[in-house]
Amino acid sequence: MTTTTAPQPLAEDAVRSTLSIGERPTPVSSLSASLTFGWRALLKIKHVPEQLFDVTMFPIMFLLLFTYIFGGALAGSTGDYLQFVLPGILVMTVTMITMYTGMGLNNDITKGVFDRFRSLPIWQPSVIVGALLGDALRYSLASAIMLVLGLALGFRPKAGVVGILLAVGLLLIFCFSLSWLWTLFGLVMRKPESVMYASMMVLFPLTFMSNVLVDPETMPGWLQVAVRLNPITHLVTAIRGLMHGTATSSQIGIILLMSAVFVAVFGPLTMRRFRNLH
Repeated sequence: MTTTTAPQPLAEDAVRSTLSIGERPTPVSSLSASLTFGWRALLKIKHVPEQLFDVTMFPIMFLLLFTYIFGGALAGSTGDYLQFVLPGILVMTVTMITMYTGMGLNNDITKGVFDRFRSLPIWQPSVIVGALLGDALRYSLASAIMLVLGLALGFRPKAGVVGILLAVGLLLIFCFSLSWLWTLFGLVMRKPESVMYASMMVLFPLTFMSNVLVDPETMPGWLQVAVRLNPITHLVTAIRGLMHGTATSSQIGIILLMSAVFVAVFGPLTMRRFRNLH
């Protein structure tokens, strides 16, 4: 018959010495945490390169199809239509892919990864801000592909390189602010597919009922009113103006104001939902 001895209680000094080995790490700054989560968003693309399909193939398909199918009928020549439609398709393509921010966030929630992030001793908004920063690179890549292809086809912006850079910068600001709406969708809805469907229900009317493809002057009067109230219409007008050197300060100011409103409204709502997420 074997006998077991009761475990001896550990001395308090031994426990303290074991737990206090080394110095406590310094807290991570909010910027560092945001950049880390932004890098995580890019690593997702590395491991699942199919995610780049929407920022590579779709811009090419849209530009070629609309230019060579509608160009001759709408503008008399594909070359003239290209000068008009490229800024519009650029806006349409980049705004469409903003919804993937909410889908990726919702996917992390459904897999339980988000619970781990919320338990970390970091600046909590960095989880969302980092995802938005990572997606900003996707927007930049889509813009670069569109512009390179457009220049190869004959697109010639009258404002030159400076106008292009300013236009892309304004587009990124707007899309970053618009992404806060999709992050809210991602925190509220149960499945990534639900986020995609809800986002498309908003984006499709906004992008196609605008001046992306045609001049609103050719539309019925009642539709012209709706088109002029559309924020995508104001964005396309500003982007076209910056690329061709006709943009006014009021056109640019409207986009900056709308971007600030999007962040001011949907940013706090998103973070409130984030804090109350179960």
